[in-house]
Amino acid sequence: MAPPGGTLVAPGQTNTLAWVSLITAVIAPFGHFTGIGGLTLTIVSIVTGHMARRQIRQTGEKGDGLALAGLIISYVHLALSALVFIFFFGLIVAALAAILAAVAGH
Repeated sequence: MAPPGGTLVAPGQTNTLAWVSLITAVIAPFGHFTGIGGLTLTIVSIVTGHMARRQIRQTGEKGDGLALAGLIISYVHLALSALVFIFFFGLIVAALAAILAAVAGH
């Protein structure tokens, strides 16, 4: 009999969404360079990681560690991406300010 709100799974089965979360988390940093979309893959990893952990609690499947690893990698990637974005945005603003100051000084 399936648990309330859950589905019946084979004993020892690993949650598929946990694998999806981990794989997309590992591939996401390379997605920026290949055109696949690093941010898109990171979002997929975060969403599937949380879905997997919820399903694992309900069904008793394996894979909680995989889902957690996918979440950790994705959140770290997201934080680093935000820092890189802020850094480059700051460089652009500083460069524009220097150009405007040079133009105004002439």
